[in-house]
Amino acid sequence: MASIGNISGSVLNWYLGKKILIFKNKRWFPISEDKLNKSQLYFHKYGVWSLLLAWVPIIGDPLTMIAGVMKVRFNTFFILVSISKISRYIFIIFLSSLI
Repeated sequence: MASIGNISGSVLNWYLGKKILIFKNKRWFPISEDKLNKSQLYFHKYGVWSLLLAWVPIIGDPLTMIAGVMKVRFNTFFILVSISKISRYIFIIFLSSLI
Protein backbone atom coordinates (compact mmCIF):
# COMPACT_ATOMS: atom_id res chain seq x y z
CA MET A 1 0.00 0.00 0.00
CA ALA A 2 2.87 2.36 0.79
CA SER A 3 4.37 1.79 -2.65
CA ILE A 4 1.07 2.51 -4.37
CA GLY A 5 0.68 5.77 -2.46
CA ASN A 6 4.27 6.74 -3.12
CA ILE A 7 4.04 5.98 -6.84
CA SER A 8 0.73 7.86 -7.09
CA GLY A 9 2.35 10.94 -5.56
CA SER A 10 5.19 10.71 -8.07
CA VAL A 11 2.74 10.42 -10.95
CA LEU A 12 1.01 13.57 -9.71
CA ASN A 13 4.39 15.35 -9.55
CA TRP A 14 5.17 14.24 -13.11
CA TYR A 15 1.83 15.59 -14.34
CA LEU A 16 2.29 18.89 -12.48
CA GLY A 17 5.79 19.22 -13.94
CA LYS A 18 4.41 18.61 -17.40
CA LYS A 19 1.83 21.39 -17.03
CA ILE A 20 3.61 23.90 -14.77
CA LEU A 21 5.62 25.67 -17.47
CA ILE A 22 2.52 27.46 -18.71
CA PHE A 23 2.86 29.60 -15.56
CA LYS A 24 6.62 30.26 -15.68
CA ASN A 25 6.16 33.88 -16.83
CA LYS A 26 3.89 34.72 -13.89
CA ARG A 27 5.34 36.85 -11.11
CA TRP A 28 4.21 34.40 -8.42
CA PHE A 29 5.90 31.39 -10.08
CA PRO A 30 7.89 29.76 -7.24
CA ILE A 31 10.94 28.68 -9.25
CA SER A 32 13.35 31.17 -10.76
CA GLU A 33 14.31 30.80 -14.40
CA ASP A 34 17.90 30.11 -13.33
CA LYS A 35 16.94 27.28 -10.96
CA LEU A 36 14.63 25.78 -13.55
CA ASN A 37 17.37 25.82 -16.19
CA LYS A 38 19.87 24.36 -13.73
CA SER A 39 17.48 21.53 -12.81
CA GLN A 40 16.84 20.75 -16.45
CA LEU A 41 20.59 20.73 -17.14
CA TYR A 42 21.23 18.25 -14.31
CA PHE A 43 18.38 16.02 -15.42
CA HIS A 44 19.61 16.10 -19.00
CA LYS A 45 23.14 15.27 -17.83
CA TYR A 46 22.13 12.24 -15.75
CA GLY A 47 19.15 11.19 -17.86
CA VAL A 48 16.04 9.24 -17.06
CA TRP A 49 18.06 6.70 -15.06
CA SER A 50 18.25 9.30 -12.31
CA LEU A 51 14.59 8.43 -11.65
CA LEU A 52 15.87 5.31 -9.91
CA LEU A 53 16.76 7.75 -7.12
CA ALA A 54 13.14 8.84 -6.76
CA TRP A 55 12.98 6.96 -3.44
CA VAL A 56 15.52 9.30 -1.83
CA PRO A 57 13.95 11.82 0.57
CA ILE A 58 14.25 15.50 -0.40
CA ILE A 59 15.50 14.90 -3.97
CA GLY A 60 12.86 12.37 -5.04
CA ASP A 61 9.94 14.77 -5.42
CA PRO A 62 11.85 17.40 -7.42
CA LEU A 63 13.23 14.62 -9.63
CA THR A 64 9.77 13.36 -10.48
CA MET A 65 8.53 16.87 -11.18
CA ILE A 66 11.47 17.77 -13.43
CA ALA A 67 10.82 14.52 -15.32
CA GLY A 68 7.43 15.98 -16.22
CA VAL A 69 9.01 19.29 -17.22
CA MET A 70 11.45 17.39 -19.43
CA LYS A 71 8.52 15.47 -20.93
CA VAL A 72 9.83 12.01 -20.08
CA ARG A 73 7.50 9.41 -21.61
CA PHE A 74 5.01 8.27 -19.00
CA ASN A 75 5.67 4.55 -19.50
CA THR A 76 9.42 5.01 -18.94
CA PHE A 77 8.78 7.28 -15.97
CA PHE A 78 6.28 4.90 -14.38
CA ILE A 79 8.50 1.83 -14.72
CA LEU A 80 11.62 3.50 -13.31
CA VAL A 81 9.80 5.20 -10.43
CA SER A 82 7.93 1.98 -9.59
CA ILE A 83 11.20 0.03 -9.47
CA SER A 84 12.65 2.71 -7.21
CA LYS A 85 9.74 3.01 -4.80
CA ILE A 86 8.96 -0.71 -4.53
CA SER A 87 12.65 -1.57 -4.05
CA ARG A 88 12.83 0.79 -1.10
CA TYR A 89 10.03 -1.00 0.74
CA ILE A 90 11.39 -4.45 -0.13
CA PHE A 91 14.71 -3.34 1.36
CA ILE A 92 13.01 -2.02 4.50
CA ILE A 93 11.11 -5.31 4.92
CA PHE A 94 14.36 -7.22 4.44
CA LEU A 95 16.14 -5.10 7.06
CA SER A 96 13.29 -5.48 9.53
CA SER A 97 13.40 -9.29 9.14
CA LEU A 98 17.04 -9.26 10.25
CA ILE A 99 16.22 -7.64 13.56
